[in-house]
Amino acid sequence: MSRRKSEKPFGSQINAPWADESPSDIKAAAILVSIKEIHLPPQQPRRYFDPDALKELVNSIEQHGILHPLLVRPLVSGGYELVAGERRYRAASESGLAEVPVVIRELSNSEAVSLALIENLQREDLNPVEETEGILQLLSLHLETTVEEVISLLYRLNNESKGKVTRNVTGNETVEQVEKLFNSIGTMSWSSFVRNRLPLLKLPQDIREALQSGKIAYTKATVIARIKDEQFRNSLLSETIKNNLSLSQIKEKLEELQPNSDKPSDPLSKRLKTAYQQINKSKVWSNPKKRQKLEKLLNQLEALTSAK
Repeated sequence: MSRRKSEKPFGSQINAPWADESPSDIKAAAILVSIKEIHLPPQQPRRYFDPDALKELVNSIEQHGILHPLLVRPLVSGGYELVAGERRYRAASESGLAEVPVVIRELSNSEAVSLALIENLQREDLNPVEETEGILQLLSLHLETTVEEVISLLYRLNNESKGKVTRNVTGNETVEQVEKLFNSIGTMSWSSFVRNRLPLLKLPQDIREALQSGKIAYTKATVIARIKDEQFRNSLLSETIKNNLSLSQIKEKLEELQPNSDKPSDPLSKRLKTAYQQINKSKVWSNPKKRQKLEKLLNQLEALTSAK
C-alpha cells in the first residue's frame, strides 16, 4: 500500500547552526570518505523511513550521486559518526556507493544530538509523533533533564496557566527557557503543544505505528484511539487505512456501532453488535426463507425492547 501523506498541523522552523552558510560554501567544505568509515549514532531521532521514498532516493543517487553532503563528527576510536543525513546515508549504502561527500565538524555529544534533532525537525515529511518526540528531546537537552521530567514540567506549566496550582512554582528561568525554544520553533506555543501533541504519546501502539508510518492523519488517529474495545478499534483502524475513510465517516461508524460506549461493556451486547455486522455483510437478504426468519426475529426483538 502506498503511503498517504499525513496531515501536519505544525511545521518546524528551527534554524540549524549552518543555516547562514551558502550551499556553495558547504559543498566547498565537503570531502569524500569511505562509507565504511561512517557509523550511525547510538540514539537516532528518526526511526521510520518510508520505503517508497527511500527507493526513489536510491534511484536519484544512482543517477546523480549525493547532491548534499552528510554532516559527521570524528570519533576518538577512528572513523566518523553520522550527525545529519541518515536517509541519504541509507540510500547511498543501498545503492552501493563506496564513498560519500561529508562535512566534518568537531562536536560534543550534546551538540551532535541537538543538531541531529534539529535536522530531523526541519524535514517536511516528518510525522507528528516523531516531531513531538524530537521537541521533547530538544527540551530535555536544553533543560538538562529527562524527557519524563519535561513532560511533567509542561503539564505543570499548563496547570499554572489555568490557575489549577500556585503560579511561579516552576521558576521564571525555566519558563523562559521553554518559551524561548518554542519561539524558535515558530509555529506553536508550549500550551498548544501540551493540548495537541502530548496526547499523541498516550495513543495505543497500533495507532501510533499507523501515524508514524504516515498511513493515517493525526486527527483521525485521536478519534479512533478513544475506542476502548481493542478488537473494534483494530477493525476500524484497518478499514480507515484501506478505504481512506474521512473523519466524518469514522465518527458516523462510531455512532452506529457504539451508541452506548459510555456504558459498561457486556458480552451479550458485543454478540449482538457482531451479529448485526455479519448480517449486514452477508447475502441472507437475497434468500426469501432466511429473510422471513430474520423478519420474525426482528419482530421478537422489537416486542422485547418495547415491553415494560
